[in-house]
Amino acid sequence: MSLEAALGNATGGIDLINRQIALASQNISNAGTAGYVRQTATQQAVGAPGLAMGVRAGPAQRDIDLQIQSSLFSQNGTATAATTRRNALAQIDTALGTPASGDDLAGRLGALRDAVSTLMTDPSSAAQQRGVIASASGLATSLNQLSATYTTLRQDAQDALGADAATLNARLATIGDLTNRIRIEIASGRSTADMENARDQAMGDVSTLIGVKFLRQSSGDLIAVTAGAITLPLDGKNGPFSIAPATLGPNAAYPGGVPALMLAGVDVTTRITGGSVGANLALRDQTIPGFQAELDEFSQSLAARFDAQGLRLFSDGAGAVPAPAAAPPTQLPYVGFAASIQVNPAILANPALVRDGTQTIASSASGATAFTPNPPGGPSGFATLLKRVLSFTFGAEVQAGVAQPAPAQTGLGPLGTLSAPFGAARSLADLAAAVVGDQAQAVSAAQQNADSSAAVQAMLQNRLGERSAV
Repeated sequence: MSLEAALGNATGGIDLINRQIALASQNISNAGTAGYVRQTATQQAVGAPGLAMGVRAGPAQRDIDLQIQSSLFSQNGTATAATTRRNALAQIDTALGTPASGDDLAGRLGALRDAVSTLMTDPSSAAQQRGVIASASGLATSLNQLSATYTTLRQDAQDALGADAATLNARLATIGDLTNRIRIEIASGRSTADMENARDQAMGDVSTLIGVKFLRQSSGDLIAVTAGAITLPLDGKNGPFSIAPATLGPNAAYPGGVPALMLAGVDVTTRITGGSVGANLALRDQTIPGFQAELDEFSQSLAARFDAQGLRLFSDGAGAVPAPAAAPPTQLPYVGFAASIQVNPAILANPALVRDGTQTIASSASGATAFTPNPPGGPSGFATLLKRVLSFTFGAEVQAGVAQPAPAQTGLGPLGTLSAPFGAARSLADLAAAVVGDQAQAVSAAQQNADSSAAVQAMLQNRLGERSAV
């Protein structure tokens, strides 16, 4: 070997060592930098046929386990969706009230029955008549407030979707820009480690917004595919995701009155799952409307069962009790009734009606027995109506031997696509327990799912850190 060749070999080796030292220093100095991945030096043998000519330092590469990272990205979407759902439903849990304080539906309903029982001991008592009205008002207010909570949470989900769509567009544009630069650098034989770190951070952000899988190509290119088999555009400069702003009420439903999530002009609302976007779509279009439908059904049953016995205690603002539609959507005449139910204005103007009754009832084989209200100047101790209310309005039968009409379980909501878990519930207490039980169970399941999903996410983050951090 010539002296020149030997010097070349030595120089190549020294350059490689210097490069390794520089990378070690860079790794140490970035030990606390978020998203930084440990880098290692690569080397390439230099030579000619039959002649070794040393080594040459190659582009720095990241020391990262891409399989763990892929699993983490997937879990990001799962964990963020679970957390988003838990945080929303936690507010419903608060609005449902607590049995110990008596401010839950069962407690309010029980207080109303107790007030009617108390009036039964002295039907002429004006104070006890007002007590019935006060208890009825407390129950109606609880229904109004719970319905208002649903509306607020749906609106929060709608507003969050608009913000998330803007963030998603920005991150996709960042990924696309970095991907173009990475391709150029790879083709030129230069290191792309720092740009890949930056791209990974943007990819991580996207994975918290929607469920997505990233497919890396040897050229440096990247393909992003959602769980719904949508290939995401990585040139989001024109804002591929969009959703129109809207103010939602109980009658708003998707599709129709609720804006769709659009991707390049195409409705992808039902194809996006995972992440905060998927969770908010489900909350806005399924979960919370389902809870509203349950509450509306309870509210309509409450008003109708009092009305059936001759006491229109609850009504809408016009003094009417909405009846179910003959065919699905069954709830169409009273979607959102829980938001407007109140004590009948006629009773507020004349409290004695809670003793006397508000209307005549004709006998029916499938409904209540006949009833005639106490006429003006009638007996002050009139108790016929109160007996009917205690025996039948709060009971499982509309008259002896005839079951109460079953609440609707399907065909609910504005579009008739929702259902309620009432099962064999017949009494008002049963219906209240079904509503609270279903929603409380959903809250509990959301909390457990969020906790377990976060634990898996933390485990993957730790494993990736152990494998790739400095």
